[in-house]
Amino acid sequence: GRSKAKVYMEKEVKVSFADVAGVDEAKQELQEVIEFLKTPEKFTKLGGKIPKGILLVGPSGTGKTLLAKAVAGEAGVPFFSTSGSEFVEMFVGVGAARVRDLFLQAKEMAPCIIFIDELDALGKARGVGPMAHEEREQTLNQLLVEMDGFDPRVGVILMAATNRPEILDPALLRAGRFDRHVLVDRPDKIGRLEILKIHARNIPLVAETDLDVIAAMTPGFVGADLANLINEAALLAVRRNKDVVGLSELQEAVERVIAGLEKRNRVLNPSEKERVAHHEVGHALMALSIPGADAVQKISIIPRGIAALGYTLQLPTEDRFLMTSSELENKIAVLLGGRVAEELIYGEVSTGAQDDLLKATDIAKSMVKVYGMSEKLGQISFDRDRQPLFLQTGQPQAPGDYSEETSREIDCEIRRIIDQQYARVRTLLNSQQPILREAAKVLLNKETITGDELKTIIAQVGTKP
Repeated sequence: GRSKAKVYMEKEVKVSFADVAGVDEAKQELQEVIEFLKTPEKFTKLGGKIPKGILLVGPSGTGKTLLAKAVAGEAGVPFFSTSGSEFVEMFVGVGAARVRDLFLQAKEMAPCIIFIDELDALGKARGVGPMAHEEREQTLNQLLVEMDGFDPRVGVILMAATNRPEILDPALLRAGRFDRHVLVDRPDKIGRLEILKIHARNIPLVAETDLDVIAAMTPGFVGADLANLINEAALLAVRRNKDVVGLSELQEAVERVIAGLEKRNRVLNPSEKERVAHHEVGHALMALSIPGADAVQKISIIPRGIAALGYTLQLPTEDRFLMTSSELENKIAVLLGGRVAEELIYGEVSTGAQDDLLKATDIAKSMVKVYGMSEKLGQISFDRDRQPLFLQTGQPQAPGDYSEETSREIDCEIRRIIDQQYARVRTLLNSQQPILREAAKVLLNKETITGDELKTIIAQVGTKP
């Protein structure tokens, strides 16, 4: 029943807040914990209690574990690191014994920090029925008892991380156990720039490299993605026998992370290549024709990743947090551009638009079921499947709490949204057929063209979109 937690003594924790960027709000929240571990009397003087447990919540790769390590590093205290899955064992009672042992060890070395990663493996909501799990529940109960029993004045602080807070047991989240929840979210543009700067410290960059450009190209990337991106760029520079990493390597690395590896040896026959060229130009022309669509960065017919035979790289000009119904419709229109282009040029469609159709349908489905953007159905959300499948009782939930008639109406509305955009795209692309043919010819020849080159072709052919 010994705890498997790895113990890092104060000298061994080499991470500090200087190594953490892009999550300033979370850092601010945790600053208090550091203050407490350094000068506990400051808090006890006013009768204030430090939070017993701090739960770091956020998508994977945002730096939750790194933050916990940085807190221990800044405070200069021992750091017990373990994961939720290490407690659950095939022998009944071992998990509970490990929890007891962990808290015992921690009290002996106080002040210190206990960190449990992937808390959801251990703290899942206790249920009845087929999903109940005796050993895990016993372990969870022991953790609840320990968290109630230990005195925060001793200086043991429990930190935990999870990316699925909604499946945790409510008893674990109540005040007095995990009484502070810190959100570690995806970084914004400024945050991404700070993270890139930290990782770029370890590689030789060309003097005038503007990391701002890369930060703008990577909305939605988390810290782990950006670390991977810098590493990919360094590997590319080595492959090209360069001594320093330049902007071209960094941009290529962004594409590798977004779209996958280039597969130049996946040879398409000439007619397939021609079809892919028309398909990609169709997307790009729609993105240029529709006001407010994301800017076209690059169009390529070099196969990438597992299935992409070509791709149009669109990058937003700014980070977005809200979208209007017309913006979502525009997204659907850009996605349908490829298929419509094929239809106009060849008179029939191919399997190449599979991923586009999937994404377009998802957007239309969300518009109707989640965002209440259908006039016919009104301001109602029909989205029940956002909850995890097994919650509270451990019994699967009913698929939807609306009638068959409503279900039919939802289907009709989804079809209406997509059909409307399809007709709109067909009209727009039909009027631009000469541009479509000319741009596809240039793309076939060069394999890759930029958004600016496409604009030049549009200007040359004459009719501007």
